[in-house]
Amino acid sequence: MLEKLERPELLRVSGLRTDIAVRGGEVHALGGIDFSVRAGETLGIVGESGSGKTMTALSIMGLLPAGGAVTAGEIVLEGTDLVTASANDVRKLRGTRVGMIFQDPLTSLNPTMTIGAQVGEPLRVHQGVGKREARERTIETLRRVGMPRPESVVDSYPHQLSGGMRQRVMIAMALICQPRLLIADEPTTALDVTTQRQILDLIDGLRDEFDMGVILITHDLGVVAGHTDRVAVMYAGQVVEEADTERLFAEPRHRYTNSLLAALPEHALRTGARLFSIPGSPPALREEPVGCRFADRCRWASEVCRSSSPLAESEAGGEHTFSCFHPRQDGESIAVADPVLREGAAPASPVEGAAALAADAGADAVLRVEAVSKTYAAGSTGLFGKSRGTVSAVDRVSIRVDRGRTYGLVGESGCGKSTMGRIISALEAPNDGAVVLSGTDVTQAKGAAKVRVHQDVQMMFQDSYAAMDPRMRIDEILSEPLRIQGLGSRAEIAARIERLLEQVGLPADALDRYPHEFSGGQLQRIGLARSLAMSPEVIVADEPVSALDVSVQAQVLNLMKDLQDDSGVSYVFISHDLAVVQYMADRIGVMYLGRIVEEGPAAEVVQRPKHPYTRALIDAIPVPDPSKQHDDSRIRLHGEPPSAIDPPSGCRFRTRCPLATAACEVEPVLVEGEHRVACHFPLSDGVLVLEDAPAA
Repeated sequence: MLEKLERPELLRVSGLRTDIAVRGGEVHALGGIDFSVRAGETLGIVGESGSGKTMTALSIMGLLPAGGAVTAGEIVLEGTDLVTASANDVRKLRGTRVGMIFQDPLTSLNPTMTIGAQVGEPLRVHQGVGKREARERTIETLRRVGMPRPESVVDSYPHQLSGGMRQRVMIAMALICQPRLLIADEPTTALDVTTQRQILDLIDGLRDEFDMGVILITHDLGVVAGHTDRVAVMYAGQVVEEADTERLFAEPRHRYTNSLLAALPEHALRTGARLFSIPGSPPALREEPVGCRFADRCRWASEVCRSSSPLAESEAGGEHTFSCFHPRQDGESIAVADPVLREGAAPASPVEGAAALAADAGADAVLRVEAVSKTYAAGSTGLFGKSRGTVSAVDRVSIRVDRGRTYGLVGESGCGKSTMGRIISALEAPNDGAVVLSGTDVTQAKGAAKVRVHQDVQMMFQDSYAAMDPRMRIDEILSEPLRIQGLGSRAEIAARIERLLEQVGLPADALDRYPHEFSGGQLQRIGLARSLAMSPEVIVADEPVSALDVSVQAQVLNLMKDLQDDSGVSYVFISHDLAVVQYMADRIGVMYLGRIVEEGPAAEVVQRPKHPYTRALIDAIPVPDPSKQHDDSRIRLHGEPPSAIDPPSGCRFRTRCPLATAACEVEPVLVEGEHRVACHFPLSDGVLVLEDAPAA
């Protein structure tokens, strides 16, 4: 840390205030922001949605939305104040001395331009480079950021690339002119854990290579713990705490920081307690708040917190600052949730507790998926060309979901998780196999039986806003399936949807509003209410909390568990976040390239994985503990899974497996049992020892 402090300061933000003019007034988005970034240093900015993280980045870049303006303060980039500089000067600095990686690369990239044209555009605009040289430097930059086959990718379009490849394109575009400062705004939110780790390691490596300063904006505290030097915690447009990363996680002072850490699933898993969630939501900031902005949501708040704004205090020689009247004290537990144990949970031995749950649930299966396979035509090479073959999305998968329990399905993007969800929901028909729901084969159901299937199995989608008609009010969205199925009179349906809103914790006046008027967490509650409207036996939840910040995530997950306890509904919970899946699920199935490679009781699979792929997924999870980030024994997966058009023979993981031998060219059998694995060389007690790997 001392070496970092001796490096030159690249960026200094002082007293930054940003206002956004909106209909009927203005929003005071930033209320006096102070921080700095040095060369070779990564500053993490964390906080809930709406805390001002992205608005800070847009203020620095000069890319504020319509009606937005910096009204006070300084943004000094290597001696140039970007607030007072002309728009033309700021435009010249953007892309040359400061670059930005945006959250959603698909919407940030131009779908009508090739990758080469987009990545090379800053060179041609800012440096006057010719087309041929721009192409050569683009290929070299794409190669540097780990893009496979960059010579062919330059002629591709964004929709032809995977999520991880598109994110590499965004990084290449931001770095093509070798800026001094890189701003990464939620660069890994929608990526699976292995791709996320590759992208974050790439940013770290490029920072060291170019001696850049990096601002990493995220709501994932695990990402911050492993990839930053310092952390600024934002709430309601202000920085409420800033410290060295290790110190912040070990000794948080502000009660908001404390609450964010307490809401992590890891805390609940260690204690068996219910997930802690911060009540309420951040203020709208249409008026300047009086007192501490977190007071209305803080269990430690007193009268002074509501009447006066706390002044910044400092520790550790001024390197740890916080603004709180009742800061957390040394030795005080970070966990703030009441220790309410889940039924059947055993904090002292979570593995044994999960095994007991699984055994207890074995008598009553509500859903059985039996040897299901699904392939898709891969298209043709041209208008009159030959078929490119078939995509093997799901290959002979069998799972069992017990009544009132949760089955977690995990794996990288493209492994077949979402396809399995659509097959279970009867939104897709398998090529082979059966899906048996309470004795009825869903794949063979027709007429009234088919209608009944669509009542008994419901989907909860990852993007609730995209899954709702923006022209319909919430009452119409919730009542539509009931009206179509003829389940009750108008009065009965109205009473039913009012009860649904009450169940998911939303006020009755939400019925008269439209989807765009709700936050992400509220939309996910509405999505859950819609999936419950038909009183289903099974809900397939496809990445339901992946885009939510940690506190809202806790609210939604607790709500799902409460509703399961009340109604006995079963969940198929699809996610790439193993910590979340372990908290929610009784059993976990791990998928790789269309196949189940491991399955067993949730805690057993996570704590004692048998398949090297499962071990690699666990090792890729960002751990919210800076002291546990640099473990050389962890498996690191490189590249992306092979194409599902032509998957490897035998074990499909063998091309990326550190234990693979010639024996792996023969397909391993998924052995039966409580904890089963498809691997010729299963791990012993979850530990990978490369020295003991079998010889090829």
